[in-house]
Amino acid sequence: MTAPHASPRAGLGLRRALIPQLLAMDAGAVDFLECAPDNWIGVGGRNGAALARLAARFPLSGHGLSLSLGGTAPLDLELLRRTRGFLDRFDVALYSEHLSYCSDDGHLYDLLPIPFTEEAVRHVAARIRQAQDALGRRIAVENVSYYAAPHQALAEVDFLLAVLAEADCDLLLDLNNLYVNAHNHGYDARAFLARLPAARIASMHIAGHYDDEGGLKIDTHGAPVRDDVWALLAEAYARFGVRPTLLERDFGFPPLPELLAEVGRIRSLQTVAARAAARPVERTEPAHV
Repeated sequence: MTAPHASPRAGLGLRRALIPQLLAMDAGAVDFLECAPDNWIGVGGRNGAALARLAARFPLSGHGLSLSLGGTAPLDLELLRRTRGFLDRFDVALYSEHLSYCSDDGHLYDLLPIPFTEEAVRHVAARIRQAQDALGRRIAVENVSYYAAPHQALAEVDFLLAVLAEADCDLLLDLNNLYVNAHNHGYDARAFLARLPAARIASMHIAGHYDDEGGLKIDTHGAPVRDDVWALLAEAYARFGVRPTLLERDFGFPPLPELLAEVGRIRSLQTVAARAAARPVERTEPAHV
């Protein structure tokens, strides 16, 4: 089941380095926390207790790292079973995974792109359907950043749309990944947005990236969100309506108030978009002769 689309929600990634600060947050500082179940299943002791305390105060969403939906090895059914237990235990309404692969006779610790072909559409869609059956819920797949482009018989957006339709799953729309890919691979991010089906978009991510000296943009999750990505988020809200949106930060953590200021900016954009959507459309009456 996907999370409700109507109420504005802004969240922050739950990272172990942030736990002391997150535990000290005021109620309402964020609307939800997102964690990777893969990193928390079976964790006890101090960290397990901290997770339970945070889950009691803030709703959790789940974002998987290890299913390797585009891989060729059989899906890890034990991981799926344990993930379902985690999601049920913490009443997680929204679970997502990456539209990529990350294993080949072992975990590769990277999210690698899938060839954009009809065969790959059928392959990954079947694995998504299998994962949804095992988890007992719809999932959202995330558009990932990529730098080397394997065989592309389809444009990225056409591949994504075909997977969503064939798998009957939802989309986690990552605006930073879209911005980075559009720059690196020479396409129009706004034209990409215009092709997406609003009904499939369950949630959104934003993050910071790094510009290298050669002009490549690298998705790092280690910097503040750039103005162009904020603008793309505002356009996504105007086009699709407000969705639960997560600020991702994986390293180079600033003091928590700086992260919460970015969460506050998400909330402000959501408020503006919600007000605009609720505003009655002005009608021009024909002149009477």
